[in-house]
Amino acid sequence: MTLSSLLARIGFAEKSALLTMAVAATAFYVFSELADEVSEGETRAFDEAVLLAFRNPQNLSDPLGPRWLEEMMRDFTALGSFGVLTVLTLVVIGFLVLVRKRHAALMVAGAVIGGVLASHLLKWVFDRSRPDLVPHGAFVTSQSFPSGHAMLSAVVFLTLGALLARSQENVRLKIYFLSIAACLTVVVGISRIYLGVHWPTDVIAGWVVGIGWALLCWLTMLWLQGRGKVEPESNNNG
Repeated sequence: MTLSSLLARIGFAEKSALLTMAVAATAFYVFSELADEVSEGETRAFDEAVLLAFRNPQNLSDPLGPRWLEEMMRDFTALGSFGVLTVLTLVVIGFLVLVRKRHAALMVAGAVIGGVLASHLLKWVFDRSRPDLVPHGAFVTSQSFPSGHAMLSAVVFLTLGALLARSQENVRLKIYFLSIAACLTVVVGISRIYLGVHWPTDVIAGWVVGIGWALLCWLTMLWLQGRGKVEPESNNNG
């Protein structure tokens, strides 16, 4: 049996699940390789070059751009804060409970809580110090690797974006929701570098492990939906 004939016998749902698993596995592999490079100090030159590229060469305490841009970056970074993501998650969980999708609500809660615990565990394991090249533009207390803002924004925004996408039959609306989720995740990560509170590799690591976690949780939800343990999505034409 050829590969093409084998793929022809696999349904769209199975192909999507296989692709999702492949992307999740790739994300976790990239994270492990990046973590190894960071632990060995191989990324120091890259981190310093990118971090300094966001600063005025004559005054490293001054981020590039006008003052309003710096304030905007603080606004963007707040989108990935624990408080904002918690409120957003609770709003979505409340909505799912109101529409009688309590098991789906539990899955969303589990995905986010698991992501928070994984983020803290990884920070504790790698115990990387925050950037010391430039003054920090935001208050920080935890370890640096991986970026919790980048990781948790990926987990929350991509999970919620996928939920919204699956509630629509229109492909353009699916792409729209997922694109917005991805853009918000990217903006939060870039803001952390701009404010000097994370090394670039912290943010990249947060993105990839957050993507992997979100996809893993999403696959789990699909599997449970197939077994009737979680309520299916509601289809409409928007």
